[in-house]
Parts: sequence; C-alpha cells; structure tokens
Amino acid sequence: MRIEVLLDVKTTLGEGPIWDVEQQRLYFIDSVDGRIFRCTADGTEIRAWDVPGKIGSLALRSNGLGAICSLEGGFYTLDFNSGDCELFYDPEPNLPTNRLNDGKVDRKGRFFVGSMDTMEDDASGALYRVDPDFSVTKVDDGIICSNGPCFSPDDKIFYFQDTWTGEIWAYDYDIETGKLNNRRTFAKVDGSNGGAADGSTVDAEGYLWNALVYDGKLTRFTPDGDVDRIIDMPVKKVTSVNFGGPNLDVLYVTSMAKPPLPRFPEDGPQRGSLFAIYDLGITGVPEPRFGA
Repeated sequence: MRIEVLLDVKTTLGEGPIWDVEQQRLYFIDSVDGRIFRCTADGTEIRAWDVPGKIGSLALRSNGLGAICSLEGGFYTLDFNSGDCELFYDPEPNLPTNRLNDGKVDRKGRFFVGSMDTMEDDASGALYRVDPDFSVTKVDDGIICSNGPCFSPDDKIFYFQDTWTGEIWAYDYDIETGKLNNRRTFAKVDGSNGGAADGSTVDAEGYLWNALVYDGKLTRFTPDGDVDRIIDMPVKKVTSVNFGGPNLDVLYVTSMAKPPLPRFPEDGPQRGSLFAIYDLGITGVPEPRFGA
C-alpha cells in the first residue's frame, strides 16, 4: 500500500469524492468555498466550477446535463457547460443556521442527502430523499451533523451517521420504494483521540470504509460492524473516501485545510490535499447517477 498526494489544492473543507465511470473522472468539492473540482485518475485535466453558497455534496445527472447539488440554500441544478446553478427546492427555509451536507445516489437514481446545524450543536438536521422527478421527502430527523450515506452492494442496507453520536447506523433499505426502516447501530467509532465519523463508502466485498476526521484514520468495517483494518493518514482532518480509477482500485481521500470551528485542531503542511491510496488489493463499486 502507498499513499500519495494527488492534488495539493488546499481545499478549506474538501469533501464528497465521487468517481464517475462514464467519464473516467473524479469529482470532489470544497464545501466552505463553494467549489466543485474535476480531474482524471492521475490528477490532471483539472476543472473547477463555483456554486452560489456552501456545498455539501453533488450527484451527476443521468441525462448528461450536469449535476444536482446540495447547497446551504437548498437543492440546485448545475449546468457544467454554462455554469448556471438554479434552486429547485429548499427543504429548510425556516432553519437559517442549517445547511445541506453529505449525499449519495442509490441504484434507482435517488439522491439521499442529510442536513446539519452549522455550529454542530443542535439536532435540527434531517435526512432527505430526492427522487428522479425532483420531489423531496424527509425520511429521518433529529440529526446534528449528517454524514457518510452509502449503500450495501446488494441494495438491502443504507448506512448513515450523525457524526457526533459516535455511531454509524444501518437501516433496512427497500430499493424498489426508497423507504428506510429499522435504524440500528452498525458500528461504534473510536473517538478517544477526538476523532468522529465523517464520509463513507462501501467496497465490492460489502465492507464499509469511514474517514475518522480529526484523528487522521481510515477504518474498514466488516459487514458485521467489526473493525477489519485501520490506515493512518498523513493529515488529521480526513473527511471522505471513494474508490475510483479505471479499475476502481484506487481509494481517493479528501481533507480540509482549515477546521470549521475554533475548537477543532490545526494540521500539517499537507492539509487540504486530495490523496490517493494504491495497492490495497480491494475494489469499489460504481457510483450511480441521479435518475434525471
């Protein structure tokens, strides 16, 4: 195994890496600066787009017209050609201290996105499902900081976490209806060094990978929730993970250059970099596109 800095872009809050198998391109975001990046597997041909506000996640659209984005002001469509970014729904107009955060698409083209309290104190956040007809449904609530949504390869389990609970949750998932049931604790997160569960992905073997932000570790959990492997990263503030590359065998890891609140620690010179981990002997699964 080897860890390399793929791009030293110093993202203030790097997040949401998504490998698109159709374009063979990696997308990731700077949540705080409101920017979307795209590059090749080796970190070349870099493009960037600005969006009108802080961004939590994006989903590429199946019609090839761009993406839908979860911004601090609601759900937007983004046209990559023109750069136009237009609001289509704000699920929390009466919660000015909330913003939309992490999201992921299921294999029926639905976009699941959670919201968060920007001070990371109040349980005012919720989990939403955006269907391909652009309708939005609240599917859970009482969340402080939404993170890490992803799906098991057999589409039967949805994983998700409220970062500061110290837990990763599992729900029974009905791929035909998009409904969640039976929320339970999948795994406990070791926060003894100040770390907390952030972005997640699931590999082809059905194991879940989680970025332990503020502790600089990546943890691989078995389908039963046991710790299988821990990787120490060069920086403490790792934020999210996704498998990509031509063979889906490179693990891309985002990080942040500046903590969002004063109580969080600073970091070393590689802070804010996009990392690539090679030679793990593990492959991921293709990320679906939003179904419209």
